[in-house]
Amino acid sequence: MVLGKVKALAVYFDCLNENNLPVFSGGDLVSGRVVVEVTGDVRVKRLDITARGLAKVRWTESRNAGANTAYTQNYTEEVDYLHHCDTLIGEERDEDALEEGMTVLHAGLHEFAFSFNLPQMALATSFEGKHGSVRYWVKAELHRPWLLPVKVKKEFIVFEHIDINTPLLLAPQAGTKEKTLCCWFCASGPISLSAKIERKGYTPGESIQIFAEVENCSSRVVVPKAALYQTQTFFAKGKGRQIQQLVSNLRGEPLQQGKSQSWEGKLLKIPPVSPSILDCPIIRVEYALMVYVDIPGGLNLSLSLPLVIGTIPLHACATRTSSISSNCSSVSWMGLPERAEAFRIFVSSLPAVIATGSYRGVREFSVILPPSFPQVDPYPDTVEVCGTADVRRPDMCPSR
Repeated sequence: MVLGKVKALAVYFDCLNENNLPVFSGGDLVSGRVVVEVTGDVRVKRLDITARGLAKVRWTESRNAGANTAYTQNYTEEVDYLHHCDTLIGEERDEDALEEGMTVLHAGLHEFAFSFNLPQMALATSFEGKHGSVRYWVKAELHRPWLLPVKVKKEFIVFEHIDINTPLLLAPQAGTKEKTLCCWFCASGPISLSAKIERKGYTPGESIQIFAEVENCSSRVVVPKAALYQTQTFFAKGKGRQIQQLVSNLRGEPLQQGKSQSWEGKLLKIPPVSPSILDCPIIRVEYALMVYVDIPGGLNLSLSLPLVIGTIPLHACATRTSSISSNCSSVSWMGLPERAEAFRIFVSSLPAVIATGSYRGVREFSVILPPSFPQVDPYPDTVEVCGTADVRRPDMCPSR
């Protein structure tokens, strides 16, 4: 018998969606096949597959321990969501096997089916960030006698469903703020801002209707603006690392002294973004809509309205109960075609959505956290860097 070589080893998933993407949720059946192509007879000891799901966080910080002494502190943490092993070849003896426990693969293509169920639990959504990731994959290993194993790894996507059709996520979000500008002993009139949005939950591809009132009684020309921010928080060893990214923004018209401006449902489009990650103990992805007044030469007056980006779009019947304005209940973009389009955009853009580290306006800072890892305010007044000094959070509102 002339021994052949392993020409190819590949993993393929049985995809059920129209975009042919391996996308699954907790409790789903993941099935596929391992394809082995050999050029001649190949003796095989085992063909194993391993399915893993892992959330991992890692970053480093430099510290000074003296006049001429410095060291690097590593922060790492992991959470295991999936660990499944199976043997596709190796349990039964082939008739052409030359040795006990060996299987002979003849020249050509060979397919071996596999399947397993994801845990029936809340799994963290697949995610790629600067200091951490959530990844799911299947690895196949072909073991031959006296040779190194041939390995291949194929990732698949998991996302935890977030249904925005719940009372909490259908609740309107609103706020009001006022600010008086001072220059030494001279104070100008106040600037007031009030804003509201129809609900807290949205899906990628939707547009947020913003209702706002801005009154400028100061002596300066100000500009009302709005921006959608994503906050990534990574936890390890009792500390947290946050990154804030600008996702989308818009601006109104300049507002002269003594003038006011109203936004009657101004639209801010939500691009393809990762859904919120709220149940992972070491990685959180949160969103907030910042409606603010850009004040030249002064600190901006801003309102932060928390959002949740979900995966199950708004039902048609929910548009009436969640409306905060008569204009909201009649707009067509909340209808069924738009909701289907929002979900299609989300699924088709999943590979790009998972890697969320490329938005504009990235800001990063460290925070000290208790060991229990509670939820962190994504917009604190001060943050403590490396446990040594307090620094004020930089203004996250873009000036242009």
